[in-house]
Amino acid sequence: MLPPELQGLHVTYVPIELRGGPFAVARARDVGLKWDNLQTRQWRRMARGQYAWSGLPYETELKLRAVELRLPSEYAFSGTTAAWILGLDMPPCEPIEATVARDVRARARVGVKLRRASLPEEDVVIEGGFRVTNGLRTARDLGSRADLFESVVAIDMALRGGLVELSTLASWVNCNPGAKGVKRLRRALELADPLAESPMETRLRLELATAGLPTPCLQAELHDFHGQFLGRVDMYYPDARLVIEYDGQNHKERLVEDLRRQNALVNAGYHVLRFTSPDLRSRGVVASQVRRARNLLLRPGGR
Repeated sequence: MLPPELQGLHVTYVPIELRGGPFAVARARDVGLKWDNLQTRQWRRMARGQYAWSGLPYETELKLRAVELRLPSEYAFSGTTAAWILGLDMPPCEPIEATVARDVRARARVGVKLRRASLPEEDVVIEGGFRVTNGLRTARDLGSRADLFESVVAIDMALRGGLVELSTLASWVNCNPGAKGVKRLRRALELADPLAESPMETRLRLELATAGLPTPCLQAELHDFHGQFLGRVDMYYPDARLVIEYDGQNHKERLVEDLRRQNALVNAGYHVLRFTSPDLRSRGVVASQVRRARNLLLRPGGR
């Protein structure tokens, strides 16, 4: 209960029981607060009938805790939300994704993408205090979506992040030929590569693959004519001595270093094409430039 001198007032008293995370109005009543007491800046409204102390950082974990309170106990965070909880750099709340078994009663919530699917307990782990689909299930779910490029991006990230092994995913596909989405997952696995270091590198590689170009070597280490190491490049076509680089957001920070390395590569007889995110917004542009460069370099006298 509130101390007698504070009862009936809009005060800043914060019961210790309500400081740990989101809570329902009924919980607030249990510790002596009324609904009117919650209508101050001391409290943040998380959803209908649900609040949190405003002293808590309004970050992803708080949002997930709020959603968790409104889900049935048999839930698991899944999709990109699960990937984020498991350590991958994916957006966890655009929207928040959760899965419940088909026979479990659950209502749709604003900002939550609720998926109904088989959810055996062996597919669920506890991570950071949350119920979440395990690495294999998360990779399967993300790798079987309709957008092939984004499916491959997700699998590449899962492989590089150590959530699952490529052989484990391939084995599951072979053992479950009739599973929902398995055809999409199989296609994505054919294009996946754990050497990809960023989602944009994966998208660039897929632009080349879907245009019928040969698969380049990833993260290739290049040397000059004397065997001196020059650097590691994103993608490389040995037959044309053609280097393909993706310049991300940190390129400006590495500009001097990158230019020096590029000069060294050119002086050693390599050819370099550089691309940025705007180049990937128009399908076909990157592939067209790479094909043209390869054709020029591979024709007699082209190098």
